Amino acid sequence: MSLTIISSVYEVCSDAAGIAGNIFAFGLFLSPIPTFRRIIRNGSTEQFSGMPYIYALLNCLICLWYGFPIISPGIILEATVNSIGAVFQLIYIIIFIAYATKPMKLKMLGFLVSVFAVFASIVFVSLQFLDSSSRQLFIGYLSVASLISMFASPLLIIAPNGIGTVLGTVQLALYAYFKRASQEELRHPLIVP
Repeated sequence: MSLTIISSVYEVCSDAAGIAGNIFAFGLFLSPIPTFRRIIRNGSTEQFSGMPYIYALLNCLICLWYGFPIISPGIILEATVNSIGAVFQLIYIIIFIAYATKPMKLKMLGFLVSVFAVFASIVFVSLQFLDSSSRQLFIGYLSVASLISMFASPLLIIAPNGIGTVLGTVQLALYAYFKRASQEELRHPLIVP
């Protein structure tokens, strides 16, 4: 009987965590709305980048595929939240393309086609070449990798800038030190009589 209670508690906690995750993810999907209100109001994408929405769409599609019962039975919440997320990201991308300059429109359309091509390739490979357990593992790893790359990508920008800042500061300190040292040497005559 105690095993049944533990199993029931686990299921309740698992469902609660899934619902909480969906609520937080939904909030995340809604967060770009102020940006897109501004884009629509100003009639321009200004200096905004459309790439976060491209990455998010690919991530949502991969996680959606992972949540499908054919891949991972019993985690339908994963599929539902990511289907909603994919729709939101697609709407954001369409709005971005509508207000972008012509070169940016072409670039974003190319990225959008690439996202669907990559996703179609993932679906094809997972269905044609992998058995059920390998398929779940493959899509699971892709899902984790896409999540990490999407959320860690700002760190790839910050880290080199941080290192560059430290190295630039060291370079300026060395310059100041040696400039002062060379000025002291100029005070002394080169040839001593």
